[in-house]
Formats: sequence, C-alpha cells, structure tokens
Amino acid sequence: MKKVLVTNYVHPILLTGLEKLGYAVVYDKDYDPLNLDVDLPELAGIVINTKIKMTAERIDNSPKLEFIARLGSGLEIIDVSYAESKGIQVINSPEGNRNAVAEHALGMLLCLANNIKQGDREVRSKVWNRESNRGFELEGKTIGIVGMGNTGQAFARKLSGWALELIYNDPYLLDKPKDLFNIESVNITQLQQRADIISFHVPLTMETQGMVNNEFIKACKPGVIIINTSRGKVIDTAALVSAIETGIVTGACLDVYENEKPHTFSTEEDHLYNRMYALSQVVLSPHVAGWTHESLQKIAEVLLDKISAPKSKRNV
Repeated sequence: MKKVLVTNYVHPILLTGLEKLGYAVVYDKDYDPLNLDVDLPELAGIVINTKIKMTAERIDNSPKLEFIARLGSGLEIIDVSYAESKGIQVINSPEGNRNAVAEHALGMLLCLANNIKQGDREVRSKVWNRESNRGFELEGKTIGIVGMGNTGQAFARKLSGWALELIYNDPYLLDKPKDLFNIESVNITQLQQRADIISFHVPLTMETQGMVNNEFIKACKPGVIIINTSRGKVIDTAALVSAIETGIVTGACLDVYENEKPHTFSTEEDHLYNRMYALSQVVLSPHVAGWTHESLQKIAEVLLDKISAPKSKRNV
C-alpha cells in the first residue's frame, strides 16, 4: 500500500479521504523534519506546511514520491521545477484560505482606521478619550492591490461594493475577473502614485523579495498605508519602520514578517522589531490571516480534490 506522510495538523477529512483513496496515512502533526531522510524513500506522497522544505536534495531522496501537497499557498518551500522534472506533482491549496486572508486583511485595516486597538486598551483601563480615537473612513479612498491571484481577488471582492476606488497591478493576470468590473488595472508606478492604501497579495519570488524598500516607499503617495498578508520578505522591515517613524507611511497592517521566529532574533533584529512594536499606528498578527476554523476544512477539501483528480488534471 502506498504511504502518505501528513506532517502538520489538518482537518480529519483529509486523512479519511486519503485512506479512501487507498493510501496508508502516517499522521504526525508534530513531525520532526530531522526524520525526513529516513522516511522519504518510502513515501508516495507528503503533505507539508512551512516547517518542511522540499529541496532538490530531498526530492532526490524520494524515489517513490508521486505528489507534494502544500497546506496553503506559498510554494517557496518547494523546488517546484525540480520536482516536476522528476514527474512529481506539486499541489497547493490557495482556494482554501483565500477568503480567510481577505477577511483578515480587511479586519486589520478597519482596526487601524478606527483606532480599535488603542480604544480597546484605553476603555479596559477606564480611560474615556473619544477625540484621540477619532478614525478615518475608507469611503472615497483609493486602494491598490498588488497581486491579483486567489487572495488578491478575494480581497477585491470584499471591497467591490464599497464607495471607494479599487486599482490593481499584476503583470501575470491576463484577463480581469469578470465579476470585478469596477476595478482598474494599472502599472506599478501608477498604483504607487494613486493608492492611499496598498495591500500585498504576492508569492515570494526573486521578483517580489524586498519589493517594498526605501525606493518603493518614496515613490508612493505621501501618507500611504501598507498591508501585507502575503510573505514577510516582500517588505524590507527596516525601510518600513523608518518610513512610519518619519511619517512618510501613515500606518501598516502586518500578518507576516521577515523573521517569524522571535527566539532567533539577532541583537539588531531585536532592536528593529522593538521599534516596530512601539508604533501605535501598526496592527500586527502572528501569521494567522489564513488560519481560521473554516479554512482548516477548506484547505483539506481542496487538497483532497486535487490529489484524487486524474494526474493530468491536477493543478497548482
């Protein structure tokens, strides 16, 4: 019987579904990557999240491997081209958590716009200061979306009925989604010049790594707000923090970071992140935008559908 290793916490429908497909499922939600060298040679499939990277070396150690399934969307943890050159299917599940990410991004933005974080703290401390918590409205603003894949489109749909202007930049999107008739495609320079708020929904690639740097920020509309629920390394943290401290950027909503392991911070990183944590105009969350109870099930369903599809019809 072909063996599949599931290395992270998943909804049980994925496990039972794989068993119904005839696989022997080894489920270890606390799987230690140090065991991979021993386990890989016997696997027909592996289901992974961020703690495991499927490098070319590991793929070479997987003679029976038929598929690599990613819980979520980011494929930077997999050498996709090398896997496919070996006839291994690479499957991800952005359809499963796109709604969760979109709702989270919008929630963070509304929290920032309405000073909800500060107001909550003050009320709990019996401080009643309405004027200092006066917010701003999204109506009449221009929101720019960088990357119109699954999550970018989901975010746009959340805002499509609002009285605001939606623009986007995605050089790889050939046709604008038909249901998003009120969104305008622009080049990146136009987006920087026009957008009051910029939300990033891009994969981590050579093209996007460090995309938001000093030069990018300087080219943006003064007082821009930055939202990032994609990948932390898309933003140069030092550049963003400095821009907020000097007022070039009004605020930021961040769910992802260049370093997401605080216990590994260098002295320099610790100082940088402490500067960011001290900023009241920043809303932060621990990479949980796509991490809802509903998305747990949706991701499992998407992966199961793709794994059970004929090999020729599986898609990333």
